[in-house]
Amino acid sequence: MTNDHERSVRPNGKNIQLMATCLCDALFDDVAASTVEILEHLGCAIDFPEAQTCCGQPAFNSGDWTASRKVLRHVFATFTGDDPLIIPSASCAAMIRHGALLAFEKEPQTLPAAQKLAGRTWELADYIVNGLGIARWPGRFEATIVFHRSCHSRGTATGDAALALLRSIEGLRVLDFDEPEQCCGFGGTFSVTFPHISKSMGELKLDHLLAGKPDAVVSIDQSCLMSLGGLAAKGGRPVKTMHIAQVLRDSLRNAGLLAA
Repeated sequence: MTNDHERSVRPNGKNIQLMATCLCDALFDDVAASTVEILEHLGCAIDFPEAQTCCGQPAFNSGDWTASRKVLRHVFATFTGDDPLIIPSASCAAMIRHGALLAFEKEPQTLPAAQKLAGRTWELADYIVNGLGIARWPGRFEATIVFHRSCHSRGTATGDAALALLRSIEGLRVLDFDEPEQCCGFGGTFSVTFPHISKSMGELKLDHLLAGKPDAVVSIDQSCLMSLGGLAAKGGRPVKTMHIAQVLRDSLRNAGLLAA
């Protein structure tokens, strides 16, 4: 796996490419909009290739690597050049940085393309903190939250980067809770194949997340938020869910640093 100390591309200026992800396209358009707003606030020039589709993870996780490789080849052809590729999802970023390398490890003719893209791919919070060197986030956000680390952020700098940004926001209180590394149970196609196990895992995770009565559950992955929010609503204990990009955007708006 390409770790955070082996990137082949570091930010050179602030020209970046943006992959919005399938879930942003289908369900979380405000996360994509928030991502654009905060990156532009940081002075980034964003290239958004309209031909982009999926990162290939659903097929990859289902074991259909042939289909996944077809999708990934389109990704390689769409996101060309040398600028950092920013993704507001630890899951999709992990697919490009790790899954793509596995998918093409027996195809030496394509592996270099996978390695090049993996080396310049960043999850959003990781890019802000470790790419641009921003340790504290301006603005204000009056709330008490819990932060869910998605499984795909393990072994990367993403979770720590996200927490550093959240804890630096004036007025925002981040609660600790039991078993913070436990999975939310979604796991993409896992929740479809094993729905009862997935539901039990998710409900246990909610028990821990909601114990401190937070105003919102925040994460770096829309899929986790979708699953946890749905389970909470169906279980009669609805809670607000927010992607970190929305928290960062709203904190700027609250302080008058970004137009609403």
